[in-house]
Amino acid sequence: MLPHQRRLSSAVVAVTMAFAASPSLAEPVTAIQDLAKQEQQPLLDTLRDLVSIESGSKDLEGLAKIADLIAGRLKQLGGKVELIQPAGIYRMDDTPEKVGAMVKAEFQGTGKAKIMLIAHMDTVYLRGMLKDQPFRIDGDKAYGLAIADDKHGIATILHTIGMLQKLGFKDYGTLTVLINGDEEISSPGARSTITQLASDQDAVLSFEAGGTDGSIRLATSGIGAAYLAVQGKSSHAGARPEGGVNALYELSHQLLQLKDLSQNDRGLKLNWTVSQAGTNRNVIPAEATAQADARALKVSDFDQLQVTLQERIKNQLLADAKVQLKFEVRRPPLEATDASRKLSSHAKSIYDEIGVPMKVLDVATGGGTDAAFAGVKAKGAVVEGFGLSGFGAHSNDAEYIQIGSIAPRLYLTTRLIMDVSQDKVK
Repeated sequence: MLPHQRRLSSAVVAVTMAFAASPSLAEPVTAIQDLAKQEQQPLLDTLRDLVSIESGSKDLEGLAKIADLIAGRLKQLGGKVELIQPAGIYRMDDTPEKVGAMVKAEFQGTGKAKIMLIAHMDTVYLRGMLKDQPFRIDGDKAYGLAIADDKHGIATILHTIGMLQKLGFKDYGTLTVLINGDEEISSPGARSTITQLASDQDAVLSFEAGGTDGSIRLATSGIGAAYLAVQGKSSHAGARPEGGVNALYELSHQLLQLKDLSQNDRGLKLNWTVSQAGTNRNVIPAEATAQADARALKVSDFDQLQVTLQERIKNQLLADAKVQLKFEVRRPPLEATDASRKLSSHAKSIYDEIGVPMKVLDVATGGGTDAAFAGVKAKGAVVEGFGLSGFGAHSNDAEYIQIGSIAPRLYLTTRLIMDVSQDKVK
């Protein structure tokens, strides 16, 4: 037997004995903890490969390239892998004609538990921006474009599965991985697949970032969008302004009466963020539009918001203007459940083993993720935030992940999958 084979065999024996000793461990499982530390540099190498591929949500070429890389890695790990081309795309105001494929992998085990791991490979950035944020390491931080959202999530999944294989652990029934290619544009192609696959899972772990402090989340906000359009009539602004119907005036009136609909005490937010009007300085504008971002903790709050918006726009400044409003629920909220609370409590106890504090957030803070689609019909727990700690997503700041969070997170995700598989989450 070769030296590395002896080490691996010893690790498997140690893990087997430790898990047989007690269903609730107060001390870390040394073999798993050691493996997690050994995976730190390989995971950073994986991140370098992922970051080097630009994969904006509308960059089909880049998405295909990174999908091939991920699919290849999952095949090497022994998964049954397929690329799923979205069918029945849910069309929204900004949905492109074509969206990126999903990478799905399934690992067959010897047990009964069904566990699903999700992340996304698309980003908010345009082709060419990588040159300003290439992969680099500086102290305890690894920097790179989209490293914080969500390429670290993909890397964490890959190396968690790698650790399970090195430990010889297959007590799960199925371990399913789904990597989405259109999350940043509200998952128009992937949402139905996520919901369907998640519906019969015992646990769904979503690998968005764990904030800057390693917290996990049981709730995420629903995301909505309002689109306001005003049709007026153009005319010469100097010679005959009275012959026009100023769409900009009407839009301004509407925005002023629609600006106070947020109810922060219940997590309902409406903020107008984009507007456009006019073509020339000397022409009364015939058209004007605006867009708003909406957030809610309950679908019913979105329903009430739509009713209020439609009622208020009836109050017009200019009787001859035509005002229309369209509202989209782009992503439903994820609400905490008994199952997710139980799983998160167990996750916290695993972090306690290695002396790392963990916050469990059961109230949404404004962001929305694919975990919400997983939660629509889920019978088991759905928990968000199993990715690494990091900062700088969706900004011009240099994105980074905290290297020191890698080994603890790999220990957590590996242990949690093992415990769910062996029905130790009580």
